[in-house]
Amino acid sequence: MKYLIGTLMAALLVVGCGPKAPSEQDGQLEIAVIPKGLAHQFWLTVKAGADKGGEEFNAKIIWQGPKKETEIVEQINIIEDMISRRVDAIVMAACDENALIDVVQLAIDAGITVVTIDSGIKSDIPVSFVATDNIAGAKAAARELARLIGEEGEVGLIPFVKGAATSEMRERGFKAGIKEFPNIELVSTLYSESDAAKGMAVTEDMMTSHGDLKGIFVASEPGAIGCAQAISAAGKKGTIKVVAFDASDKEIADLKNGALQALVVQNPYRMGYLGVKTAVDAINKRPVEKRIDTGVMVVTMENFNDPEVQKLLYPTR
Repeated sequence: MKYLIGTLMAALLVVGCGPKAPSEQDGQLEIAVIPKGLAHQFWLTVKAGADKGGEEFNAKIIWQGPKKETEIVEQINIIEDMISRRVDAIVMAACDENALIDVVQLAIDAGITVVTIDSGIKSDIPVSFVATDNIAGAKAAARELARLIGEEGEVGLIPFVKGAATSEMRERGFKAGIKEFPNIELVSTLYSESDAAKGMAVTEDMMTSHGDLKGIFVASEPGAIGCAQAISAAGKKGTIKVVAFDASDKEIADLKNGALQALVVQNPYRMGYLGVKTAVDAINKRPVEKRIDTGVMVVTMENFNDPEVQKLLYPTR
C-alpha cells in the first residue's frame, strides 16, 4: 500500500503542473461521489440525491464505486484515479474505516476537498461526515424488536462487514440497546457480508442452532432481503420478528407481506445531496458542520401511510 501511495504522489507532482481539467476551466466544479458499492438500491438513492446537488450547485458529478462493499482495494484504486484526475472534491462512503485513511490523506494533500457520507474513517481529516447516527438507529431497532417480542426471549444479530464503520456502529448500538431488556438474550451474531445469499444462509444457521429464536435485527439491505427469504421459506413469517435497516423496494414488499416487522429507515437521498452541498460550501470557504446527522425513522405497517413516512420511503417520486 505504501508503495502505491508513493508512486501516486510522484505522479501527482507531474500532473500538478499540467493544465486544468475542462470542468475547472469553465467554472463548473467536478465532484467524485464514491459509494461503498453499486449493487443495492440504497446507493442508487444516494446517487439521485448527489445528482440533484450537482444540478443545483453547478457541479459535474462523477459516480464511481466498487461493485461490492467488500472490495476495499478497488475503492482505494478509484480514489487514486480521482486524485490523478484532479477533481475538486471527493464525496465518499468508506468500505473500511482504517484502510482508507492514507488515501484520503493523499487526496487532501493534493488540495482536494473530502467529505465522507454514510461510512466514515477513523480520522477527522475529512471536512465533514454526513450520515445517520448509526448507534442511535440501532438502539431504536433494539427497542422496537424488544417491543415486538414482548421484551423477553432469544434474539439474533446480523451485521454486514466487520471493519466497516456503519456495520460496527450498528452492531454496537444494537448490543447496547438490547441490554436495556434483562429478559432478552442475544444468542447469535453472524455477518451477511452485504450479500443476500449470505444473509439467507446465516439466518438459516441461526434458526437451526436456536430453535427458540424470537427475533432478529439485520443491519443492512442485502442481509435483510436474505433474512426475509429464509424466514419465509421456513414458514416463520410473524413467528420470528425481524427489524431491518434501510428501505429498498424488496424490503418494503417484505414489510407488507409480514416477513419483516419494522424498518429503520435512513435518508440516503439527503446524504447524497448534502454530501455534494457540503463539498461545494467547503470549496467556497463557507462554514460547514463537522458532523451532519441525516436522521432515521422506525417504519412499521402502523405508520406506513403517514405522509412523512411515504416521502422518506419514496424520495424521488
